[in-house]
Amino acid sequence: MCGIVGIMNRDCPVNQDIFDALTTLQHRGQDAAGMVTVSGRKFNMHKGNGLVRDVIRTKHMRELLGKTGIGHVRYPTAGCASPLEAQPFYVNAPFGIALAHNGNLVNTEKLAEEIFQHDRRHLNTSSDSEILLNILAYELQQKKGTHLSSKDIFYAVSKLNARCIGAYAVVALIGGHGMIAFRDPFAIRPLIFGKRLSPFGIEYMVASESVSLNVLGFEVIRDVRPGECLYFPQDSDTYESRICAKHTEYRPCIFEYVYLARPDSIIDNISVYKSRLRMGERLAKNILRTLKKSDIDVVIPIPDSGRTAGLELAHKLNAKYREGFIKNRYIGRTFIMPGQAIRQKSIRQKLNAVELEFRGKNVLLVDDSIVRGNTSKKIIEMARNAGANKVYFASCAPPVRFPNVYGIDMPSRNELIAHGLTEEEIAKFIGADGVFYQKLEDLIAAAKEGNPKVDGFDASCFNGEYCTGGVEDSYLLHIEQIRNDASRVERERMDIENPVSLL
Repeated sequence: MCGIVGIMNRDCPVNQDIFDALTTLQHRGQDAAGMVTVSGRKFNMHKGNGLVRDVIRTKHMRELLGKTGIGHVRYPTAGCASPLEAQPFYVNAPFGIALAHNGNLVNTEKLAEEIFQHDRRHLNTSSDSEILLNILAYELQQKKGTHLSSKDIFYAVSKLNARCIGAYAVVALIGGHGMIAFRDPFAIRPLIFGKRLSPFGIEYMVASESVSLNVLGFEVIRDVRPGECLYFPQDSDTYESRICAKHTEYRPCIFEYVYLARPDSIIDNISVYKSRLRMGERLAKNILRTLKKSDIDVVIPIPDSGRTAGLELAHKLNAKYREGFIKNRYIGRTFIMPGQAIRQKSIRQKLNAVELEFRGKNVLLVDDSIVRGNTSKKIIEMARNAGANKVYFASCAPPVRFPNVYGIDMPSRNELIAHGLTEEEIAKFIGADGVFYQKLEDLIAAAKEGNPKVDGFDASCFNGEYCTGGVEDSYLLHIEQIRNDASRVERERMDIENPVSLL
């Protein structure tokens, strides 16, 4: 899960727009940030570890000249926090290309070998984004001469799609030509584009979420389609598009609607906010199969992603809805923090209970999901310490039983609380009087109601079905080995002992 943006302005520098857009996408990655702009044929880049406001300062903005640029916020899917893997990435041939990517490839080892043996190109990191960049560069370089047509670009992207397996939403700059954006054949990771009018012509913007376009005053055109590539020629009022894959299916990641995206975004023509309301409505029906409305005095969401569903859930249960936890907004999203110790510490610093809303009451806590269970356990402990009589826990998502390989850093299966445990055993582990999960068919229905035209959703972390294919047991074992908390702790130790400088 990362956030990407690309903007082509006509009459003013793009750096401030890119900066503002990245701040609207900060929830998608808090590990690193970066920006590349183009001034004439010169690429200007600055990136590093940290939040957008900390990485890109005024002194850097003065050097990020040009009217076209791309940006990225990173959340590392394999626990790597090296500044060398901050995006965007750049290669100087052909033409000069800068690229930012959200997603994850599942055939990286095969592609890395191909790039070295066949393409004769060098990889400097373990990032699959650098692999994407080098494949794109290689395929574009097969076109001889300095002229590059839209047909050449679409052909290169079609060759990339034939080689790469996995999830990818990409925005890239090609020196002297313009900006391109494309999405994998299953459209797993989100990408949307829009336009705005300036006195000098039409300006275009591509971003991970519609909220970025809204904030910057761009009119949404539509989502990028599965397998589609968009080409925005330099200094042009028009764009071209083409489907660059032989087989496409519309299967966006359903976890975007559960947790990842901002509620004010619309992804693949589905309102995230309304989908979460529908999740709460369907979850209420499931809870009422076990409890009576009178069994619950108050519904309290875990801020922020539990709020929308919790609101509708309370309404359907005819229970009071109360903000029982106050959030410290200066603590990042704990789901994307490395290391269990850091996550546990951050939860207590992030949330504080309002005792008046808990004391002597039967409380239903609502969260987007239960992943490891340790965070839920800590929150329930806080509710009991605040005087709650009974504490029930409701998850807007089904049990997470499988790793996600498409850009979400789910832990290894052995660290997923739902892997091998019943709901009664999970309730006992986290200290709840009862646990209620959303049914997968209800979750899918809640999202698909917003856009019946989607073929389905990637729900692999719930059902273990990987729509792209190519996900072998050996690959799952590999990512589990690098994602478990013990491996993360070791990498963090190595980063401290062997710091990397970009200077």
